[in-house]
Amino acid sequence: MTLEEAKRALRVEAAARRREAQGMSDDRTGERLRDRFKEAIRLDSGAIISGYWPVGDELDLRPLLLHLHARGHVLGLPVVVGRGRPLIFRAWRPEARLVPGRYGIPTPSAETREVTPDLLLVPLLAFDRQGYRLGYGGGYYDLTLKHLRAARRALAVGVGYAAQEVASVPHDETDETLDWVVTEAEAMNLHHTREAVS
Repeated sequence: MTLEEAKRALRVEAAARRREAQGMSDDRTGERLRDRFKEAIRLDSGAIISGYWPVGDELDLRPLLLHLHARGHVLGLPVVVGRGRPLIFRAWRPEARLVPGRYGIPTPSAETREVTPDLLLVPLLAFDRQGYRLGYGGGYYDLTLKHLRAARRALAVGVGYAAQEVASVPHDETDETLDWVVTEAEAMNLHHTREAVS
């Protein structure tokens, strides 16, 4: 089996597992995720953080985004600008109007200023404790993390349900690793990175 075949097979399994986890979640799941993040990851006051707008059965991290906004952090949401290109991030506030972006994902409007995150909250289909993440196959976050890490320090925090953990995610040298994974059950420091992010 090739790497791409292994990833495709795991995507099918992981998508089903995430649907099941979402079906078993309740209104407090996002709040538990927020609390695990707060307990584990220390942020300097000036840290810029990118989130994502949950679609489908992705874990709803909006309680965490609202907490970070209340603490005064600048937040951004990802925007796909083209295949084979890194994501950009446009500033987001709770009252902001969102518009449909590529793949129908809600994004800030084109006139919204761009921001460069110090910490990225990354959606996923599956993760392992070596820091590898299975995404949706577009490679956008791998490209983005490679681009950001070449220029500055950027911390990647995978966000998902505890049930999305697998023993091993198929990967190669193009796959960027996560520094942390935060679920509703725990926060995992995968590379024992410095906790404070500025």
